[in-house]
Amino acid sequence: MPVPSCSAIAQPARHAYLERVPRSPRIRPRPDAPKSGAAPSHVADDVLPEVFRRWFRARGWTARAHQLDLVAAAQAGRSVLLIAPTGAGKTLAGFLPTLIELSGGRPAWGAAGGAKDGAAAPPGSVPPPGSVPPPQPSPASGRGSTAARNVDKGQKARADITAESPLPPEAGNIRPRLLGTELGNSRVQAGEGREGAAARATSAGERVEAPASAPPPATPLPFARWQAAQPASPLHTLYISPLKALAVDIARNLETPISEMGLPIRVETRTGDTPSSRRQRQRRDPPDILLTTPEQISLLLASKDAEHLFSGLKRVVLDELHALVTSKRGDLLALALARLKAIAPGLQCVGLSATVAEPDDLRRYLVPQDESTPGPAPLADLVVAQGGVAPDVRMLETDVPMPWASHMALHAVRDIYALLKANRLSLVFVNTRRQAEFIFQELWRINDDNLPIALHHGSLAVEQRRKVEAAMAAGRLKAVVATSSLDLGIDWGDVDLVINVGAPKGSSRLLQRIGRANHRLDEPSRAVLVPANRFEVLECRAALEAVAIGAQDTPPERLGALDVLAQHILGMACAAPFAADALFHEVRSAAPYRTLPRADFDAALDFVATGGYALNAYERYAKIRPTKDGLWRVANPMIAQAYRLNVGTIVESTMLKVRLVSARGAAKTGVTGRVRFGGRMLGEVEEYFVETMVPGDTFVFAGEILRYETLVEDEVYVSRTTATEPKVPAYAGGKFPLSTFLAAGVRALLAAPERWAALPGQVRDWLELQRLRSRLPGRDDLLVESFVQGGRYYLVTYPFEGRLAHQTLGMLLTRRLERARLKPLGFVANDYALAVYAAGDMGAAIAQGRLALAELFDEDMLGDDLEAWLAESALMKRTFRHCAVIAGLIERRFPGKEKTSRQVTVSTDLIYDVLRRHEPTHLLLRAARADAATGLLDVKRLGEMLARIRGAIVHMPLDRVSPLAVPVLLEIGQESVGGEASDALLAEAEEELIRAAMG
Repeated sequence: MPVPSCSAIAQPARHAYLERVPRSPRIRPRPDAPKSGAAPSHVADDVLPEVFRRWFRARGWTARAHQLDLVAAAQAGRSVLLIAPTGAGKTLAGFLPTLIELSGGRPAWGAAGGAKDGAAAPPGSVPPPGSVPPPQPSPASGRGSTAARNVDKGQKARADITAESPLPPEAGNIRPRLLGTELGNSRVQAGEGREGAAARATSAGERVEAPASAPPPATPLPFARWQAAQPASPLHTLYISPLKALAVDIARNLETPISEMGLPIRVETRTGDTPSSRRQRQRRDPPDILLTTPEQISLLLASKDAEHLFSGLKRVVLDELHALVTSKRGDLLALALARLKAIAPGLQCVGLSATVAEPDDLRRYLVPQDESTPGPAPLADLVVAQGGVAPDVRMLETDVPMPWASHMALHAVRDIYALLKANRLSLVFVNTRRQAEFIFQELWRINDDNLPIALHHGSLAVEQRRKVEAAMAAGRLKAVVATSSLDLGIDWGDVDLVINVGAPKGSSRLLQRIGRANHRLDEPSRAVLVPANRFEVLECRAALEAVAIGAQDTPPERLGALDVLAQHILGMACAAPFAADALFHEVRSAAPYRTLPRADFDAALDFVATGGYALNAYERYAKIRPTKDGLWRVANPMIAQAYRLNVGTIVESTMLKVRLVSARGAAKTGVTGRVRFGGRMLGEVEEYFVETMVPGDTFVFAGEILRYETLVEDEVYVSRTTATEPKVPAYAGGKFPLSTFLAAGVRALLAAPERWAALPGQVRDWLELQRLRSRLPGRDDLLVESFVQGGRYYLVTYPFEGRLAHQTLGMLLTRRLERARLKPLGFVANDYALAVYAAGDMGAAIAQGRLALAELFDEDMLGDDLEAWLAESALMKRTFRHCAVIAGLIERRFPGKEKTSRQVTVSTDLIYDVLRRHEPTHLLLRAARADAATGLLDVKRLGEMLARIRGAIVHMPLDRVSPLAVPVLLEIGQESVGGEASDALLAEAEEELIRAAMG
């Protein structure tokens, strides 16, 4: 099969829309790469010990400028943000200071917290608060030797090689995939604070901002119970990743330089997949470097030995920082960092990122804040690694008819298969787990060449995910179909092509995915975009133009959530009694909470202590109590246990384990008899999906067609089947909103016909037909069409603001249309358009003046109409439910008392109604409204759109459906599961609407 042709995008001139879009400070073009050569390092490589210089020379490499800059920043005691393109060796840069500091070994550590064998307190011992020097490595220490590190029974002990040993003779033949470097050049910017070596080492003629140091806490630390006689914990560096798989990958890659240089360093991972026995052992005998996730840090900080465990901590490395800080996980992590800095005041934070729209947001995140001090906010140092070849990104061209409305890209499966055959290893990214299962199944259906293709997403069993990851690392796979579980900086094998199925939804997300291919700075990463429908073609084209100029559209800095604050307060009480005043000042040092009013903190404290005014009569909501000396402690050990089981901010549907069992007759007939129990675990699926099935139903999961047998407690028993019409699991999570930046790009593309030459012929014809039948949406106006179709009256509009904002708009419009007695029947929305259908003639009402579009789309709909709708909305209750789970009001997991999603829903709905009636200003109601503004309802974005189109609404009365309206009308009646029958119905509806649009 020939490889499908692709339309390449070179570096085009900046189109008018890119120049005319309001220049947000959060959209920064990528600096052009140097034409040849590289600037010399700002810091001479003599900052590296000899063993490190020999290691670089053995590979023919030279340490890059930004890597040496981070060493200099560490020596100056500075926190730093590194922005570097994929392949620039930023992960090595983040760890290099730690490897150097630990190259001489660390003090021995006893299981009970004391020095082993009567060893004296090492130089890194923790003195009283306020005078904690950074612990120094001890060259004489046996840390890392066979005797000191033989902690895992049955584990092969590593040879006791000192840091001064010569490199092994085979070292020159081993090239670690992640940590290799070539020469580059970097730009260093000092943080707003004291001068450091990283600032002094900037290249000649470059401006350096004068920094202002972060002041120490103005009040005593809330947990000052240190003992100077105890040595500091050997835990030196934390590496925090947004993905469990990323932590595992980094651990594997770190072993290469550590083992080849013979460094006495122990590296371990700690995630939700880590066995409990190993997690307990890590607290008794911590490693030198611990690779973990935000939830695990909060869990460790809630333990009574947290102060001792982190007493010797020197550094925290935050990988893919941009992905951590834009959600409630980032809020929880910021609070955890504030706690760590209180325990270890000399702590340095290193942020690593490849896609950053506004660096100062991340620089604030890395250092303690103090809003009470006048002047600019403290910032971490900034190092920008320049260079790198522009990515080679193309959009798939195919002769197969392009669907008008579809999200599965079934039309392109054979073209995708041809690309897999033509490349060594490809990553096929999709946006949802349902889509991942579908694409994987379809690729296997046509896999006549028996290509080794694998599936990877978060609901699969950890054993299956690890097998896929190991096969990638070993080069045994041809392709992997994955969701965001492989989005971030993972480097398994030589991936030479990324295929993105569906619209990217954001240029930063697309750049992140493209970076998974070809981890080499001097060669371009290659990617192919595969749009699933005609609107997605427009979005892909806008994304290609954004990638060409390196535009970023990461979300803006967020304010810390109150429900997360409540969870953190309880966690701190689980660790030790605390003083409210001191904890308040500590919380305010975290960037997302730097403007937190004391009244909000007190409300969160009161919520944890009583549940709030409306709930304070119920003993079960009193989780902390005051002591005689004015401190706050956890009410009882059961509450601490419940906290540890429910920590985190990711609220998912109740998951049921999927176990593969055998059953008689299934292999031959597809119909099974008596179930035989036992079998291996395949992964997990949402409870609500299983509730829709009856025994005998089939569905696709883990890349197989399975038959539902029965539900036993929390396990779904399934068997293999030969059935040919499976259902597909639909997951609540995994859908990304269309970014504001790409939405502006799509509107600009529609308004510029002279740029349509780059679009596929089918899409050009579609747009030309729209221009003939109606008109095209403008850059800054709002097109509203009205027509009759199938006996219904339709009002279709094209805001291009994303599905969430459109759904909220649809709900508010139907309320207003109901008051106008136009009998709305419903609405349907996608990322690009919104259609309202009614029994009344909305077009005639507009023409006769009975319905004014300016009033219909007036911003005041976000006032009383929004409040009235929220009062009865199930969506608002769902938002409140998430906040209640995060804040600890409802505990989903507790031994013997696990709650199903239905039980959680009933409990939170009852509490929601009580609070609305009796305490409308309750902390959780305020948290839910804040979430609604930017999350599930996207009210903030809707308000910005209504302001933008004020006075610019254009009405087009039509006698038939318009070509642009066909895709959104095809969304009506679609279900979350489907098979060949539903596909046939959709195709039939599509043909009918297309015939009407074509006239």
